[in-house]
Amino acid sequence: MRASLIEEVAFQLIKRASIVLPKDVKSSLQKAYEEETSKLGKTQLKAIIDNITIAERLNSPVCQDTGIVSFFIKGRSLDHKALEESLRRATIRATKEVPLRPNAVHPLTRKNSGDNTGLHIPGVTLMYEDADYVDITATLKGGGSENMSALYMIPPGEGIEGVKRVVLETIVNAGGQPCPPTVVNIGIGGTVDLTFKLAKMAMIRPLGVRHPEEEVARLEKELLELVNSTGIGPMGLGGRTTALDVKIEYAYCHTASLPVGINLQCWADRRATARIYPDGSWKILN
Repeated sequence: MRASLIEEVAFQLIKRASIVLPKDVKSSLQKAYEEETSKLGKTQLKAIIDNITIAERLNSPVCQDTGIVSFFIKGRSLDHKALEESLRRATIRATKEVPLRPNAVHPLTRKNSGDNTGLHIPGVTLMYEDADYVDITATLKGGGSENMSALYMIPPGEGIEGVKRVVLETIVNAGGQPCPPTVVNIGIGGTVDLTFKLAKMAMIRPLGVRHPEEEVARLEKELLELVNSTGIGPMGLGGRTTALDVKIEYAYCHTASLPVGINLQCWADRRATARIYPDGSWKILN
């Protein structure tokens, strides 16, 4: 697959993600607005929906914090090094042309690269899929919601009740800081590094699409009800909708461990996916 093709598709995905929210996110926000009973909450949701409409009309980013760029790639037989270079060039181009706010800094010196790239940034996650096409998803993750992420090492004996406890603890501690209504992405199991990778993988699943395993899907729905029962509401000002959805991915873990990674996404759940076919044609999927 040509590097120039990957670069062009990735650039278009970054641009789209920064300006146009996925249909599932817009419909979820509209539903939340229609069902909201709090006057303040309804006002905040109306402002969010208006903002989305204006961003599309002006062809301008939906939020001034255009986030850190990450890519999730599904396919097979991919040249990782060539892929990363194409995605890096796409990110640099998008920073100049969209434009994106330069957000990538050295963690110690705080020196800004000026083009949203740096060591290991943009992040690239490869997910094997036995298909003759390649799916590329670009995500833009703002600092406000990312800062509210949390990692817990739960005593295994607490089981599901422990998972519920730490999710609610994270939501209550975060309050309005991650710009709710949020999307709560959860990784359960694996190892410390894997559990957050699982949470990020949950992030790219569309809202309302439940985990294929019944037990996990049931926990997603129960957690969504619990999170919304907190009353934190839109932008932390009270209301029925604190989260638009809860999504879980899991991995088997050590018998002595139960890691849980919680990654919050703000209402601007910015992601865009394209599918590239063997003949070089491609299309946007959301």
